[in-house]
Amino acid sequence: MTDLLAPLLALPGVTDAAEAAREALAKAHRHRTNLRNWSVTAAESAVRGARASSSLDGGGLRLDESGVEADDPILAGALRVNQALEGGTTSLIGVWRRAPLQALARLHSLAAADMTDDERLGRPRQDADVAARLDLMARLLTGQSSAPAPILAAVGHGEVLALAPFDAGNGLVARAVLRLVTIASGLDPQGLGVPEVYRVRRADQYRAAAAVFASGTSEGVAQWLVMSCKALEDGAREAISIAESVG
Repeated sequence: MTDLLAPLLALPGVTDAAEAAREALAKAHRHRTNLRNWSVTAAESAVRGARASSSLDGGGLRLDESGVEADDPILAGALRVNQALEGGTTSLIGVWRRAPLQALARLHSLAAADMTDDERLGRPRQDADVAARLDLMARLLTGQSSAPAPILAAVGHGEVLALAPFDAGNGLVARAVLRLVTIASGLDPQGLGVPEVYRVRRADQYRAAAAVFASGTSEGVAQWLVMSCKALEDGAREAISIAESVG
């Protein structure tokens, strides 16, 4: 199959941004705390990332003693998806590698469990274009491509946002796809990074970049890819901050 993602590497700033993200995450994994006690960073990353992801979709931030604000379905969904990926040891990684659409359905079932009817969980809208684009996305992200992992993750994230294939929870699923790709590709194998925090601090810019990515213009795609890589880079610094606080 033709490598449809290879041309993205020629877009302005994309290759350098991807390499910076890779280097930053590698540095986070080499931190002395993460070499011996990475599970603490991974657990905190899951919670911080879930709170930021929830906020981006209008959900809450506060956790109660049970670990989640019971009356906030968006925060509850964000926690479920991030904790399902926590530490990179989840069976979802294996499912993603052999049956990515099944993994996507599982992510939606976790994200939207309190936001839609049970029969809609894990089921994209019945639309031929939606089905075709999801299938293409899955094959591109799990096939052989010269595009580095930060770009693959950005494409998956942006495509789910643009397509909005489900009737609820698309933002949570899109950001979970980014985490899933970074873990499964080995870019962030233990899920230490917290890229969601970068986005919640720049929520308007994030939404604008998602819109221009959806437009499909070269400039819009480049803007989205570079911003996504910067979020990964910033998320790696957040992981180091977590490690420093517990080390």
